[in-house]
Amino acid sequence: MATAAQWVSGARPRTLPAAVAPVAVGAGLGAWAGAFALPRVLLALVVALMLQIGVNYANDYSDGIKGTDDRRVGPVRLVGQQLASPPAVKRAALLSFALAALAGLALVVLTTQWWLLLVGMASIAAAWLYTGGPRPYGYAGLGEIFVFVFFGLVPVVGTAYVQTLTITGVDVLASVGVGLLSCAILVTNNLRDIPSDSVVGKRTLAVRLGDERTRMLYVVLVTGALIVPVLLVPWTSPLVAITLATGLAAVGPLRLVLSGATGPQLIPALKGTGLLLLLYGLVLGGLLAFA
Repeated sequence: MATAAQWVSGARPRTLPAAVAPVAVGAGLGAWAGAFALPRVLLALVVALMLQIGVNYANDYSDGIKGTDDRRVGPVRLVGQQLASPPAVKRAALLSFALAALAGLALVVLTTQWWLLLVGMASIAAAWLYTGGPRPYGYAGLGEIFVFVFFGLVPVVGTAYVQTLTITGVDVLASVGVGLLSCAILVTNNLRDIPSDSVVGKRTLAVRLGDERTRMLYVVLVTGALIVPVLLVPWTSPLVAITLATGLAAVGPLRLVLSGATGPQLIPALKGTGLLLLLYGLVLGGLLAFA
């Protein structure tokens, strides 16, 4: 039976920046538009966190019962390492999704925008079907599309929308940088797992591209994200320099990825990319709030 610490580790807390960063940017967009609403931002944060934890448990469950976690390196795999039963991990995933749905329903009631229910259902379905179901799209090299949409576009624009009740080009552009860095986290993870994924037939984008091109993709994603702030505000703003300075946090992960590091050697790059995303989201959110 898994301990409390193992359950926490199975939730993969190091991935939570992928939930916090887009909400921070969305909150900044709301403030930029003069419509910042703290209760709605906090509810959006609960939705994002619970979806992230839910998808982590769902992946643990689905990968575990398929046997694709048997040779992995990295965080605890509750099912793959036989620390918890598959039904228990599945219940943890469903409970997380339920909590996300409740917070989302509260947002729908507050905003009276009932069409957001469809967005919520699509988010939960996408989270489950990433590695679950008969044809998991994460096994077909489509994971980056899911991450860009549901950890970039949807949470950033969604958080801004529940405050302003409008969607602007600035909202969409701001979501691009977050989505690119979220994809960079996934790319790092899948780069590390190319050998084990290839053995079990998991055809991630990294497996399809191969080692060298996956490393180049990582560089493109990080570079693209750092260009976004320049497009959002005038060069005269000192906050642009502050935002671009977060790129210094990318030096370590970039060096590791480009050095040819493999397997466990890439774990610091994975952690560093998560930290970069968190800093990027917090600073860009502040830039937008005070621009």
